[in-house]
Amino acid sequence: MLVAGVAVAATLTAVTAAVAFAGGETATGAIACPQPVVPAVPAAAQAEVQRELANLDKQIAEANNRLRTSAGEGGPNFVQNAILGPLASKRVAALNRIETAIGRVAEKPEGLERFATCGLGQAPAVSAPPATSKPASTSTNAGTGSAAGKVIECPLPVVQNVPAAARAEVDREFANLSKQLAEANERLRTSAGQGGPNFVQNAILGPLASKRNAALDRIAIAIGRVGARPQGLERFATCSLK
Repeated sequence: MLVAGVAVAATLTAVTAAVAFAGGETATGAIACPQPVVPAVPAAAQAEVQRELANLDKQIAEANNRLRTSAGEGGPNFVQNAILGPLASKRVAALNRIETAIGRVAEKPEGLERFATCGLGQAPAVSAPPATSKPASTSTNAGTGSAAGKVIECPLPVVQNVPAAARAEVDREFANLSKQLAEANERLRTSAGQGGPNFVQNAILGPLASKRNAALDRIAIAIGRVGARPQGLERFATCSLK
């Protein structure tokens, strides 16, 4: 049975924080996320949907705490790469679980991933929901099929003159990068037909870029402890379908 006309929205959690960036730039604010709205939730899915909405609140609180406790860390892109990017990936996963929970007992909502991206100070604007007409459905199928037969490829990070004292940690992170790529390609293979036209980007490539950013940052930190810290490794984070 549908609980008609019920708008379900995640509570917006805001904790004021100050973040000091490289070069002395300081931004004061809180991470804010758009409120996911599901127009009608089947009674059989209410418990799972509410649990995932609570997860979204928890994720925002954790991200704001990370923002508060990481003042002075990283470079000018630290907040985006280490906090906002991973938060968006977690939100995509939770929003996909909401869609799946509803889809088990009723028509599956599409496009909830448009609520995934958060911002510093204020929530970003949310795009309009996808059309539900037959032509739109055909377009969605075409979008998800575009990844068929393709693989994810990532640029090879170039790190020169690694100090001996950092070699073990750097090698370990390179192994992590290889593992992340293998896991992403496995997810690509097993998720054929899932989600909307942006599913691969939002659920696979985006989270992969966030994981790679973290691993590349750890490489830079490891080298920086014993030598000159390399800059710009984040340019190797973004992968693509080939």
